[in-house]
Amino acid sequence: MPAAPCFLAIETSTDTLSLALGSGRVGEAVHRFQGPGGAQASLELLPQVRRLLAEADRSLDGLDAIAFGRGPGSFTGLRTACAVAQGLAYGTRGPRHPQGLPVLPVDTLLALAEQARADDAGDGHAPPAHLVALLDARMDELYVAAYALDGESPVALAPPRLCAPADLAGWLHDQGLADGTRTLLAGNAFAAYADALRDAPGRRRAALPTADALLRLAPALMARGAAVGAAEALPLYVRDKVARTTAEREAGA
Repeated sequence: MPAAPCFLAIETSTDTLSLALGSGRVGEAVHRFQGPGGAQASLELLPQVRRLLAEADRSLDGLDAIAFGRGPGSFTGLRTACAVAQGLAYGTRGPRHPQGLPVLPVDTLLALAEQARADDAGDGHAPPAHLVALLDARMDELYVAAYALDGESPVALAPPRLCAPADLAGWLHDQGLADGTRTLLAGNAFAAYADALRDAPGRRRAALPTADALLRLAPALMARGAAVGAAEALPLYVRDKVARTTAEREAGA
């Protein structure tokens, strides 16, 4: 019987750092860490990776791939996860991995959708037909993406994009999700934009992208050939700037 695969998952796209090490198979052991993101993530990441590997009695070059949340999300967080994934992958070049470990860049909204799906199922809810992932992009905008729930994993219907909170209901209408029937809205934007999101149809659930979700997604992504070399593992920013100009701030005041 072939040995179970083993993946390292890194998620730093929000204010939380999470790591997970395991096969990604339901019911099998997962070694994990969760802590503060931001600047603290860059200090904790490598020591915690080493700790997880030791805990699991694994070597880095014995892994099958490294998965990381590629974005959208915090620019600093995305760069941190990408740089660490690339560095670890390059560092394993040898007989087993001549080009270094394969890397799986995973959309953070897909990871958010997967975590929301799993949490919702764990709470006993009937599976929704569609799941809309919403991540607070700051600057009065959301990162959004829509997924169909096909079996165990979310399947992308609309790719990640920026959306003003007040425009979400119209965007859902354009995706054929206007009535909210069996649609789950999941993310971290509901409190910050409560008034603007009031008319958006669908059941709601707080959720964030996690390394555990990346880990569960990794086997299927690996089987579909989504892995790339370290040099091709790049962040997905969606937004091309991180701050408003003075004129934009004054106009919004």
